[in-house]
Amino acid sequence: MASITSKIASSSSLPKWEYNVFLSFRGEDTRNNFTDHLYAALDRKGIWTFRDDERLERGKPISPELLNAIEKSKFAIIVLSRNYASSSWCLDELVKIVECKEKTRLTVLLVFYGVDPSDVRNQRGSFAEVFAKHEQFIKNKEKLRLWRAALTQVANFSGWDTRNKKESTIIKEIARRLIGDLHCSYSDEHGDLVGMESRLEEMENLYLSMGLNDVHQGFGEWVELVKQLLQKSYMIESVIILLAAVFLQMSEKKVEMVV
Repeated sequence: MASITSKIASSSSLPKWEYNVFLSFRGEDTRNNFTDHLYAALDRKGIWTFRDDERLERGKPISPELLNAIEKSKFAIIVLSRNYASSSWCLDELVKIVECKEKTRLTVLLVFYGVDPSDVRNQRGSFAEVFAKHEQFIKNKEKLRLWRAALTQVANFSGWDTRNKKESTIIKEIARRLIGDLHCSYSDEHGDLVGMESRLEEMENLYLSMGLNDVHQGFGEWVELVKQLLQKSYMIESVIILLAAVFLQMSEKKVEMVV
């Protein structure tokens, strides 16, 4: 059993990215509109996205789970809105995203949601107001410096401006960009996927030869799921791990039957 699962796992390196995308946004500004529509669109395309739905920010430090999710994401989408900088969590996320951009080659996509990029870059307007409040209550000058530097840096990136384009169009363009980049990335790493379905059929036949007729129907459902996932070539690494997990699960059922 171990040798077969080892072959499955060795046909691809372990996933480097746990998520395709990390979404950084200010909940009160965009959770129930733009960010929700963007997340739904990415989910329909099979793009695995981390979105923190429950932000209990007041008086609490940023969750280690969020920082870890940023490190394990291939892309970060930052939705810079009017109140984004009023959240210490958002600013901490931003600093981490900038750090990962340099260390792990995290690709950053920007959406300026109803704000002027120059106001973000130079901390003017609403961004000046929130930083004036931060300086009253936060005594850690280095943290303030990092927040300002991160905002300035990301605001220099090109991005989508909702003031000049329909939100639905922006969401479509973001999804198209991600699918294209993810497809190229994983195709380069894993090459052509031709022949994968024949290997799935071999696995089905193997189960039949092992006498697993009673669980074969369940395995067949897994095979159909895997075939659907294979239509999205950028998910091939996850498919490999799924196959290994399924094989182990079904093998354990075989052991139970024998016992």
